[in-house]
Amino acid sequence: MCGIIGVVAKSPVNQLLYDGLQVLQHRGQDAAGICTAEGGRFHMHKGPGLVRDVFRTRNMRNLEGNWGIGHCRYPTAGSAYNSAEAQPFYVNSPFGLMLAHNGNLTNAEALKREMYLADLRHMNTNSDSEVLLNVLAHELQEASQGSFRLDPDTIFRAVAGVHRRAKGAYAALVMIAGYGLLAFRDPYGIRPLVMGVNETAEGNEYIVASESVAIDVLNFRFLRDIAPGEAVLFDTNGNMVARQCAEPKPHAPCIFEFVYLARPDSLIDGVSVYDSRVRMGEYLADKIRRNYDDLEIDVVIPIPDSSRSAAMELAHRLNVPYREGFVKNRYIGRTFIMPGQAVRKKSVRQKLNAMHQEFAGKKVLLVDDSIVRGTTSREIINMAREAGATKVYMASAAPPVRHANVYGIDMPTRSELIASFRNEAEICAEIGADALIYQDLEDLKRSVASFNPKIDDFEASCFDGRYVTGDITAEYLSNIEGEREKGWSGGEESEIEQLDLNLVGSTQT
Repeated sequence: MCGIIGVVAKSPVNQLLYDGLQVLQHRGQDAAGICTAEGGRFHMHKGPGLVRDVFRTRNMRNLEGNWGIGHCRYPTAGSAYNSAEAQPFYVNSPFGLMLAHNGNLTNAEALKREMYLADLRHMNTNSDSEVLLNVLAHELQEASQGSFRLDPDTIFRAVAGVHRRAKGAYAALVMIAGYGLLAFRDPYGIRPLVMGVNETAEGNEYIVASESVAIDVLNFRFLRDIAPGEAVLFDTNGNMVARQCAEPKPHAPCIFEFVYLARPDSLIDGVSVYDSRVRMGEYLADKIRRNYDDLEIDVVIPIPDSSRSAAMELAHRLNVPYREGFVKNRYIGRTFIMPGQAVRKKSVRQKLNAMHQEFAGKKVLLVDDSIVRGTTSREIINMAREAGATKVYMASAAPPVRHANVYGIDMPTRSELIASFRNEAEICAEIGADALIYQDLEDLKRSVASFNPKIDDFEASCFDGRYVTGDITAEYLSNIEGEREKGWSGGEESEIEQLDLNLVGSTQT
């Protein structure tokens, strides 16, 4: 899960890209980068940390040009806290290409071997995004047949080649030197990608981003989602052309985007994230009335922020008071996407503080978007008891997370998941709740699909263990667990890296 944004405009885009990354910051807090283009030159600045910390005035002044891309990184593949893997990535052969990628390639290691042995390309990092960039570069070379001249047909043939070779989840933005911005999405549409337009007197300006909230905030008009397997090309003159580049597959967006990852004010695959979360609350309330009518609930309290929409609707349908019982420290990162269990546990009490008057002497139903490792739930239940709650029930708007996710979410090993080898009663005891209610998977799917019946399926592997791309084996999952157990310690944080790449006669950095 990363945030990506690209803009092709009629005026400098550095501030647009910065502002867009700010509203996509929830998608990744490990590193950030922006690249812009001016004539035959790319200007790039990237480094570890939040967007606001990576970019200073001097950096922004150097990001000249009317089109560019930005990225905020959330580490799942590659090394955590390694600034060498901050994006965008650059390659200069056969064409100057700059790539920002959201997702995870499931055959990255096999592609690396192909790149080295057959395509004669070398990877500088462990990032699968660099693999994707080099696959595209090679396919562009093949599609151009050595002429080193580009046109839309050539570029779309290259993207079709990427779809044939790359497996997994990917939404990508690529700057092609001297030509324009290329956007494409994996054939299943697992990771989101949307686009918008701004009509000006000088012509159309275009934006592509992970979520529609970036389009709204930058005052562009939402156009549509980029379809699964589709590629869209925006040239520097403001022209747009799109083409389907992959064989038809079931449209299977990641359902965890709607549960947790995306902002509630975003529209993804034709579905309002907010509306889907309200519907999750409806189904969860119905389950409580149906199966847990013996629970005496005095108050419903959400665990901020992603669960608020579901909790409010749940309280309404149960006719129980809704209260805000936790105050959130806005300056602490999202605990779910912090590498390392010790860091997550330490951050919970720094992040949330209980208001005692909302808990004292009450039977409390806490509502969370999901329960992944159980660390946060256990700490929050303890906080509720310390604040005076006589009973603490826990409800999850999502089903038990029992399986590894391999498509770009930080839950790669079953040993870390509280539900992997426990039933619901055991999970309830482990987190210290008086009762535990999980959403049913079919109800979760209906919460999203009811707003867009054109969605064929969902990538819900962390709940049901079914991997929609069909290439995930037990051996693959075992290898991921082995790699994770070796480390997530990551490398040392290096100095912020600045690159100013002259595309004429430059070498790969």
